[in-house]
Amino acid sequence: MTRPPVNPAPAVTWRTHISLVLLSLVYIFSYIDRQVIAVVIEPIEREFGLSDAAMGVLSGLAFGVMYAGLGIPVGRFADKHTRRKVVAVCATLWSFATMACGVAMNFWQLLLARMSVAVGEAGGMAPSIALISDMYPKKNRAMAISVFMVGPQLGLLIGLALGGWIAQHYGWRHTFIWMGAPGLVLGLLVWLLVREPQRGRYDDIATPAATAAPAESLLTQLIRLLRIVALRRVAIAISLAGIAAYAYGVWVPTFLIRTHGLSLAQAGMWFGLVSGIGATVGTVTGGALCDRLARRDRRWQIGMPMLGMLVSVPAAVAFLLWPTGGHVVVGGVQIPQVMLFAAVFGFFASWWPPLLFNAVSNMVGAGERSVAAALLNFFLTLFGAGLGPLLAGVISDLLTPSLGEQALRWSLLGIMGLFVVGALFLVAAIKPYRAHLAAMRDISAA
Repeated sequence: MTRPPVNPAPAVTWRTHISLVLLSLVYIFSYIDRQVIAVVIEPIEREFGLSDAAMGVLSGLAFGVMYAGLGIPVGRFADKHTRRKVVAVCATLWSFATMACGVAMNFWQLLLARMSVAVGEAGGMAPSIALISDMYPKKNRAMAISVFMVGPQLGLLIGLALGGWIAQHYGWRHTFIWMGAPGLVLGLLVWLLVREPQRGRYDDIATPAATAAPAESLLTQLIRLLRIVALRRVAIAISLAGIAAYAYGVWVPTFLIRTHGLSLAQAGMWFGLVSGIGATVGTVTGGALCDRLARRDRRWQIGMPMLGMLVSVPAAVAFLLWPTGGHVVVGGVQIPQVMLFAAVFGFFASWWPPLLFNAVSNMVGAGERSVAAALLNFFLTLFGAGLGPLLAGVISDLLTPSLGEQALRWSLLGIMGLFVVGALFLVAAIKPYRAHLAAMRDISAA
């Protein structure tokens, strides 16, 4: 029988929910600051005379390498120190860096500012997930993490819709400045209002040894974590899916401008609004459904993100191949037909990120959740944010001489196939995931 925690866990209170909301708002604006460059690719290319490949470096590689490289050390630091303070300081740093993007005078200054955004954001997500894992019991944890992981979806909605409007009316520089400023306030609120929960207070094992950060070196810890078969296969899956997802998220506004003839404001508004709403509903729905299914069989914690990857592929193909022209009328508003497929894609593609982070959180003890989340985020960001936009830009440049304006369409279509490969790795992770959880239960019952 599973041993109850040594210290009875306190009930979830309104203060817990406020802390979740604040951490979620910080993550929303971190994603806005990360992704808002997607809606201003065209004007930046024109002003600085850049190619798609160069913009792939700015929007992806420059961010991804710094973020991935610093995420794990910062996660280790957070496991040993006050996590809310780490999140608050990092939010302030990346907000200043985002505003600095708006005053860059050339490619190299913008590159340095983007790298600085990554330095700050490296300490945001993983400590937040560790905090949330200690704020909510296991039966509600997938839902709580899914609420937090709505951040990218709402960030997409706000960043692209509002960012496109700002860029259209005031220029791309104002977009960065306006979007960076709110993070300064949020960083202060997290510092003042979020309480640091006891580590592992809802876990089966709540002894000091189980909740303290490991004494081993960081390298030894990472090697040990990657020896967990299920975690390793999840990391490969999220890397492959991340390449496809980041390529899609960064380049679709430009695709809509080039292929469907939308203006900068229209591309940002429709893609941000429709995809953001679809993904927000999908994230919350996926988290609630996963919690419900996992009570009967915890393999759904891997199975549901696998299904999300697979179902999102036909939606992406339909979106990218849909002919130009044609609208549907919703509430008297004309919406381009192609955006309906963007909503479906957003709904199902939003399942796998929060649910896989939840699964990894379940595979480790409370004392190393920040490192485990940072390790998974390392793979997602290095390969996803780092290579996805760059790969799409390079392939687009290579295809442009023969395909012209259609090059970006076929570049993105080819990359979407990585979702299928990622789903196959999740299929291979289901059995070892169940075995690993059983082994952890046996240890706690001993």
